[in-house]
Amino acid sequence: MDFTLDSETEALRDAVRGLIGKAYDSSETRREVTKTDPGFGEKTWQRLAEMGVLGLPFSEEDGGTGAGPVEVSVVAEELGRVIAPEPVIETLLAGGLVADLGSDEQRADIIGPISEGQLVVAFAHLDLGEAVTASGSGDSWTLTGVKEPVLHGARADRLVVTAITEAGVGVFLVDPADADITGYRTFDGGRAARIAFSGTAATPLGDPSADASDAVAKAVARAQIAYCHEAVGAMETALRTTTEYLKTRKQFGVPLNTFQALTFRAADMYVSLELAKSATAWATLVLADAPERAVEAASRAKLQVARSGRHIGQEAIQLHGGIGMTAEYSVGHYMSRLTAINHYLGDADDHVASLSAGLREYGTVDPL
Repeated sequence: MDFTLDSETEALRDAVRGLIGKAYDSSETRREVTKTDPGFGEKTWQRLAEMGVLGLPFSEEDGGTGAGPVEVSVVAEELGRVIAPEPVIETLLAGGLVADLGSDEQRADIIGPISEGQLVVAFAHLDLGEAVTASGSGDSWTLTGVKEPVLHGARADRLVVTAITEAGVGVFLVDPADADITGYRTFDGGRAARIAFSGTAATPLGDPSADASDAVAKAVARAQIAYCHEAVGAMETALRTTTEYLKTRKQFGVPLNTFQALTFRAADMYVSLELAKSATAWATLVLADAPERAVEAASRAKLQVARSGRHIGQEAIQLHGGIGMTAEYSVGHYMSRLTAINHYLGDADDHVASLSAGLREYGTVDPL
């Protein structure tokens, strides 16, 4: 496998790094942005659109830039380095379903405005027990039930909602003004919402008489892999911050990295990071070259990223000592974001269960 980025992708990475690094030059800057609604920088969002970031995975015919998973992964890692709060992955996830299932008219109405930064689209998929059901026929459908958490649901200009139909799973477009939305702040500084539907008008994406489960699973897998890259970027920053602290903080008159035990713990953090990077890079190449295997690849990558993220986040706090426990210091924010990524769209336990269910389908190897 060739993991080398071409010159255009490197230029994209450098441009995003310059923009995001300037917008969030410190944890204090991020705190200032996230403490007020909508929880991200609207100006930064527009600049990302002008750079072409919000249209990366969409075809040029639909108003995107026609890039692929590798370009999205590069952007996600740069967002993760500063844990930027802009809902890039969430919008690309919802927009991806529109691109996959929507009619020509629906794609024209949504994909272009997403790419231009004019439309924030939220994916309402998870629920806490009160599943959303759809009823209707033709273009006349209604939804009933609750979706929660819906990331950035209170800010969304359009909702992409999954619902149970007679055929299985359907995907629908909903105007947020027609739903009952309660927004709130998440523990990592982001925003989410509880969205209740009660006979709410909805427009089906694609054929509502067909089961859209496979399309939803593939879209979720793409988002999971992008979140893995965001986590890798966050882990790299957490590790770098920790090693710099060990080099500069003194105890008994010498830097902390003089103590072998602490150096070994930092080395273990590096190993965890490399495992996460390898699994995530592999999943991205699977998504690019063999998308039919993307669901399993995403599960494998997210499991490793969950384990690595927990290890690196906890060690970053521990190796900083008391300062690592304060709300003001950056490593705690990185741990919070890594924890949020772990739990969204399936945590480590979910992916262990999913991968274990297929054990009997794997080939066997004769012992040496």
